[in-house]
Amino acid sequence: MKTRITELFSIQHPIIQGGMHYVSFAELAAAVSNAGGLGIITALTQKTPADLAKEIARCREMTDKPFGVNLTFLPTVTAPDYPGYIGAIIDGGVKIVETAGRNPQEHLPGLKDAGIKVIHKCTSVRHALKAESIGCDAVSVDGFECGGHPGEDDIPNMILLPRAAEELKIPFVASGGMANGRSLAASLALGADGINMGTRFIATKEAPVHENVKKAVVAATELDTRLVMRPLRNTERVMRNAAVDRLLEKEASLGHDIKFEDIIEEVAGVYPKIMMEGDMDAGAWSCGMVAGLIHDIPTCRELVDRIMSEAEGIIRNRLASML
Repeated sequence: MKTRITELFSIQHPIIQGGMHYVSFAELAAAVSNAGGLGIITALTQKTPADLAKEIARCREMTDKPFGVNLTFLPTVTAPDYPGYIGAIIDGGVKIVETAGRNPQEHLPGLKDAGIKVIHKCTSVRHALKAESIGCDAVSVDGFECGGHPGEDDIPNMILLPRAAEELKIPFVASGGMANGRSLAASLALGADGINMGTRFIATKEAPVHENVKKAVVAATELDTRLVMRPLRNTERVMRNAAVDRLLEKEASLGHDIKFEDIIEEVAGVYPKIMMEGDMDAGAWSCGMVAGLIHDIPTCRELVDRIMSEAEGIIRNRLASML
């Protein structure tokens, strides 16, 4: 299958693995890239630029295919060493960067000078157009269904993707709700050039997370996620658990007076306990509604091959037969 995304990133299949905190390590990125998709390492999971450099080198040992690095620009008082992380990416010979969070404009010249292609995560058409105008090569359009931060507009992909197709000139991928061949065929029909999957790749053999996390994703239905931090305008879609119920009770009782400090216990520094140790009630962790479509834990290659086979069957047989 050839799309503008497979051409842009020199990959076999139009499937990108999203950058996920404490999930997107070298093992997973290499497995996705070896399966013909685009694997992504999450930079800020690595505590220092030197650690990221080691992770990139580790990924290089496991694949000779293209892979990327996710770099999220956080609205924090003490920012991470972004120039250091960018230096590690450039020195590691990585040619694809997925940016997220704040506007990446100030960092684009350095990335572009190094011949790096940039795909920026957006939750609205206006943000996607801004990314296009500042020189991003592609965008990932995240619908309201997605795990993590869906923005504040609450527009699902059935509307968001065709709107993006109406407005954008650069390639874009659909993110949020993506799990199978139907997801890919539908996204292509709605104007996207591929898909980005986060939650679906957590439930794979190679994902270096605790087995409890994978089982929780498989056991969940589409009804088991919740939106938290909405009063703080930092909305995040997470898997429901005891900590999330506690957090939502605080939001209900404190209302608009709530501050980040009130919920810090449920959201700060919880990812190592959940992803590494398998303590499923340690805090809030990102998960998409797509959990309702995830029923097994295949290898990345089995998953990617299955998606491509299903999508081809839908396009060639089901859709063509209707004409």
